[in-house]
Amino acid sequence: MINIGQMNRLRVIKQVDFGLFLDGDKYGNILLPKRYVPTSAKIGDELDVFIYLDSDDCIIATTLTPKVMVGQCAHLEVKEVNAVGAFLDWGLPKDLLVPYNEQLKPMEAGNSYVVCVYLDPHTSRITASSRLSHHLEERASDLKVQQEVDLIVCGRTDLGFKAVINHTNLGLVFRDNAPRTLLYGEKLKGFIKEIRPDRKIGLSLQPVNSVVRDQLTDIILDHLKANGGESTLTDKSE
Repeated sequence: MINIGQMNRLRVIKQVDFGLFLDGDKYGNILLPKRYVPTSAKIGDELDVFIYLDSDDCIIATTLTPKVMVGQCAHLEVKEVNAVGAFLDWGLPKDLLVPYNEQLKPMEAGNSYVVCVYLDPHTSRITASSRLSHHLEERASDLKVQQEVDLIVCGRTDLGFKAVINHTNLGLVFRDNAPRTLLYGEKLKGFIKEIRPDRKIGLSLQPVNSVVRDQLTDIILDHLKANGGESTLTDKSE
């Protein structure tokens, strides 16, 4: 099955002067342009390629890896704004479109924004949106307290800092749980501190207390084992 906006492993079925044709299953033959063809590639080989739509809305392949794929979020710079929308630099020749109705606030060229990437159900075009709450869950489903997660800071409120969690959810790092001011677009590790009765997600940049205690217990036990069961360390020790 071919997944547009994702990496796919496809078999080379034909070689032409301008590139290779790959087996696209229901999409037919998919062109890998010559400039992306590995020098050793031949008919029968399987290649890892990213599948997207070119400027003519034809399905095409590339061996380039974009900065973000469908189902992911990223902090990307706007290259151009025109009558259609804003166009982001995502590492491919064809820029990534954010339509006006998917902009949380009007985007400006040269600025960077946190966006999520999805496949438009009507056009099959890869599209981005800064209206994160329209595409990401604000309530926990599979997440658990104490779980380590990947975060992208995506906003600020009076209470703290909004963050994308694992590309799927939105949560809040309360100011008391942030050791410093978090930067918009910053990527960092965090932890699920709490899941409230309304299923909203509270985040921390430090392991929750029970995890810290377990880690400290292991360190102390390892130290004792290494020193014959005795230690001169006290609560005054560095």
